[in-house]
Amino acid sequence: MNAFGRLFKVAVFGESHGETVGITIDGCPAGLLIDNHLLSEYLEKRKGGQRGTTPRKEDDIPRFISGVFNEKTTGAPITILFDNKNTRSKDYEKQRAIPRPGHADFVANKKFGGFEDYRGGGHFSARLTVGIVAAGAIAKQLLQKIDIKANIIEIAGENDLEKGLQKAIDQKDTVGGIIECRVKNIPIGLGEPFFDSVESVLAHALFAIPAVKGVEFGNGFQAARLFGSDNNDSIINENGTTKSNNAGGVNGGITNGNELVFRIAIKPASSTPKEQESLNWESNEIEKFSIKGRHDLCVALRAPVIVEAMTAIVLCDFLLLEQKIGRVV
Repeated sequence: MNAFGRLFKVAVFGESHGETVGITIDGCPAGLLIDNHLLSEYLEKRKGGQRGTTPRKEDDIPRFISGVFNEKTTGAPITILFDNKNTRSKDYEKQRAIPRPGHADFVANKKFGGFEDYRGGGHFSARLTVGIVAAGAIAKQLLQKIDIKANIIEIAGENDLEKGLQKAIDQKDTVGGIIECRVKNIPIGLGEPFFDSVESVLAHALFAIPAVKGVEFGNGFQAARLFGSDNNDSIINENGTTKSNNAGGVNGGITNGNELVFRIAIKPASSTPKEQESLNWESNEIEKFSIKGRHDLCVALRAPVIVEAMTAIVLCDFLLLEQKIGRVV
């Protein structure tokens, strides 16, 4: 479905080349003064235009059509619209006959019987994350002292990000990356056993971000290669502070008060200018083709702020469940 959350609930809508995309946020407490500076900062970080990203740039000026009055939240659902003005739908008409390998083109066509909006990936497009980023900026205000920071730590297998991006440029191809997120000042006790552990809910939300193919917490897969005595985190005081943080701030699916640490793997974008072969479903022949249009060489470059936003949304929901967030006024 297109909605996520229990008390702080978000629902995305729109298509990449439709008139608008947007989000509805339900459950935001009344009386919150919208920080337009933070909102603009978050939205600016998500935009394309920088080296290695799509040249498509939208103004991304948020239009609040409900839930905000006199710049403060009313307690009613907040709906925010973003206009799509810089579209080139003809690029997708030309390549309609050949669904992009690795993309949702083929499965969307089969699932929705050919009625899907295929322009720019339609409802499957990362364009819809603009609403997630806006909701995350609002959630971050409610989190107060909790600090969320995501950074790219690897591109195309390189810790030197420029070197990794240059691989894509030299090969005229797309590359993936790894993003690490760290959350400080998080309270003990967030998470609900069994299916609503912090890791379960966060992973659910993070996998909703287009192109995410892996999530790990703390030592992640490396933990499978260690002895328990090496992987365990010794508790050193009554606050639950540990000597190490191999668990990434979570035990039994519940936050332990230490820094929450996780990483996500983002695959190379499917829309690559590199020549490929795939099925032409009109002629039923395998053909050589390359993707034309405006696409990211590395979608990971624009993803850190999306990861921060999604994390803020999830944590805000958990804090409301724990009744650690109430009325703002």
